[in-house]
Amino acid sequence: MDLIGEERITAPRDIVWAALNDPEVLKQCIPGCQTLELKSPTELSAAVKLKVGPVSATFNGEVTLSNINAPESYTISGEGKGGIAGFAKGGADVVLKEDGAETILQYAARAQVGGKIAQLGARLIDSTSQKLARQFFSDFNAAVSAKAAQ
Repeated sequence: MDLIGEERITAPRDIVWAALNDPEVLKQCIPGCQTLELKSPTELSAAVKLKVGPVSATFNGEVTLSNINAPESYTISGEGKGGIAGFAKGGADVVLKEDGAETILQYAARAQVGGKIAQLGARLIDSTSQKLARQFFSDFNAAVSAKAAQ
């Protein structure tokens, strides 16, 4: 599953970049995120509870930031194991472009699942993945825009 999109954020690029690297901001924006802890400047551990169709599971895993080109772009990727439900892994390439006092956040996200959750069918998984990615970037936009307005 691949998803490409963009968000116009009413905040300067340096504020958006700082938020993309702030575990508290990311935790509040990642759907179902229960914990997100910084292990190093480029590594985090996470627990995320998700429901895909009839399958609900908590995925425990790692999040890594790579290809860092501050304050313009990075790749965020993660992999989690959900016990008998299977595994999920994915990531997004994120690019920030200045547009006056605003920032355009462009993303190309991808996701892959395996195990019991993968048996639900590609259409359900794709639609759920797209919904979760859109929700994250929309919530991120709202959180950063609100912070910049203070």
